[in-house]
Order: sequence, then structure tokens, then C-alpha cells
Amino acid sequence: MSITESSSHYDQLENMPLRELLENINREDHRVPPAVTPQIPQIERLVRGIVERMKQGGRLFYIGAGTSGRLGILDASECPPTYGVPHDLVIGIIAGGDQAIRKAVEFAEDDMQQAWKDLQAWQAGPLDTVVGIAASGRTPYVVGGLRDARRHGLLTGAITCNPDTAVAREAEVAIEVIVGPEFVTGSTRMKAGTAQKLVLNMISTSVMIKLGRVQGNKMVDMQLSNTKLVKRGQRMLAEQLGIDEARADELLQQFGSVRKVLEHFRAGPNKDK
Repeated sequence: MSITESSSHYDQLENMPLRELLENINREDHRVPPAVTPQIPQIERLVRGIVERMKQGGRLFYIGAGTSGRLGILDASECPPTYGVPHDLVIGIIAGGDQAIRKAVEFAEDDMQQAWKDLQAWQAGPLDTVVGIAASGRTPYVVGGLRDARRHGLLTGAITCNPDTAVAREAEVAIEVIVGPEFVTGSTRMKAGTAQKLVLNMISTSVMIKLGRVQGNKMVDMQLSNTKLVKRGQRMLAEQLGIDEARADELLQQFGSVRKVLEHFRAGPNKDK
């Protein structure tokens, strides 16, 4: 039996006092970051490959089913507003299509051929990277997708929570975060899902930094799509340029992004100082 499906270290959960339930879930959650640490060399290897290909016009695809697929979509969907990149640079694909984001599609994950068909809808090619996400490491949709992607010359990576799995064997770079049995037996949306989210954060964030989408520690290319983000942009400019937020707001409206304002001031004397 796989580790992710093995029996919980806890039992009689329905009889456990609420405070004890919460403390035990939290205790298990603390096991996740230490399990990620040994995989940093593999994450680094994958990120280097992604960045190299993206600089030549490549894209990053995540493929997965269920919770794993949804986590990939979440990570991909947050890249454009956070870093100002096109919506087709990081793409999340879930078994069963977009309808499966909210409602499970029966047996969609069992089709070995469908992932490559889904990737071909995006005309995936050798400059692209495909990362298969599967807590169990045996999801046929992901296994088949990675196998076909690698056969066609794409860089392939995998994020799993069991050792030596079919998914990992199909990937050029396998990231295996072994977090142990779940608090509720087999509920991989818990520790396994948390581990996958941490790794996805590391991948997309470091990729965007290496692509120049962060200056200092600021998201200078973020989309100014709501009041909170506009205010954040104003604060960035006020701090960086030594101006008040009213002037920063005027500049944002004039140039449209934090980066463009900063580039304007670097190009000539800063008259606002």
C-alpha cells in the first residue's frame, strides 16, 4: 500500500475532543515543510530548466486530477495578476476539463491518452515544460501525459507524495515529498495537498524572479486590477521614489504600472525629489 493511502496514526476521530482534533491536525501539518527541504535540489533543477526554456519562448503547463489538478490551476491563475505575465505563459490543466475544477468528473483521471490531447489543444512543443502533479504518483492521466510529453521533447517534472512511483519514473525531474499518512486516512487534500502547494509556490515564484518580474522584493509588474493592488503600487512608488502617495497615484494613472513609472524615473532626473 502507498504511504498516502496508509492508515492514519490517529483513530476514533469521531470521539476525539475538538481541541485535540485541531491540535493533532496542526501537529501533522508541521511535518510538511521538513519533508520539502530534501527536495530543494530537484526543485532547483526543474526551475533552471523552466527558466531556460521560457527565455526562448517556452511555457509551463501543470497537469493533474482532483485536488492536484486544482492546485496547479490555482498556481497558474495567480501568475498573471501577480507578475503581469500573459495568461498563456503558465497554464493549469485538470483531468475532466474546467468543469472538474468545481465538481469531480467520474473516471476522467483514468484516461492515459487524454492529457496529451489536452496539451495539444495548446500546441505544446519542445520549448515547453510539463509538470505532472499527483499525490499518489500513479494517476493514469498524469502518467500518460508525462510519457507523451517527454517523447515529444518537452521538459517534464513531477510532484508526488509517494516514493518511486509511475509518475516520477516518467518525469525527467521528480520531486517526491514524503509527508506520511494523512490525519484522515487517504485524504490527500490535507498534508499532501499542502506539500504540493508549497512546491508550486517555490517553482512559480522563483521562475518569475529569475525572469525579472520582481525588483528588490516588489511585484513591479502586478496588474492594478483592484483598489488594494493600486494602493500597494502607490506605497511601492512612495517608498522607492520618496514621493507622497497622491503623486504616486498620479504617476500610476499616467504610466499604468509600477515598473513603467520606475523606468521613467531611471531614464531621467527625478524631478519629484
